[in-house]
Amino acid sequence: MIQEYTRLARPYFVLLLIVTVGRWLMGTAFHVPYEKGTNVLSIVTLTIFASIFSAAFTRRWPGYRLMRAAGFAMFMAFVSQLVILLSTVISYGLDIPSYFREPMALNRQTESIGFLAAMGFRVGGLVVNTILNGIMGALGWALGGLLPAREH
Repeated sequence: MIQEYTRLARPYFVLLLIVTVGRWLMGTAFHVPYEKGTNVLSIVTLTIFASIFSAAFTRRWPGYRLMRAAGFAMFMAFVSQLVILLSTVISYGLDIPSYFREPMALNRQTESIGFLAAMGFRVGGLVVNTILNGIMGALGWALGGLLPAREH
């Protein structure tokens, strides 16, 4: 199943790469303040919309049932959260002031926090966002009923 999810998620992975590189560049190369740039390229927002739309189309295209569509959404979210977690590890490990270690990105903190505290927030985000996207996938699957039936 993971192999099938990975194959279906390829377009999403391209978008995830673009948004991730964009976030790195905005924070490190272009020095766009976090408050101005974070809503322009958001991995979490991308993942939520991808979960909804992908699950809708998996209902009609490969004929996924509810739990499989929600599982697909959770898979995309899990990968996205791993990208965020690894980007945070790299930011701290190489002492790069990126969006991934921005205090506001780490549970609305106002001051910089240490690596272990940041990892705690990121692991929490991995769990919460994976579950949230499962719910969004279920919503998308329900909306998929509005799509025209696939002609054979």
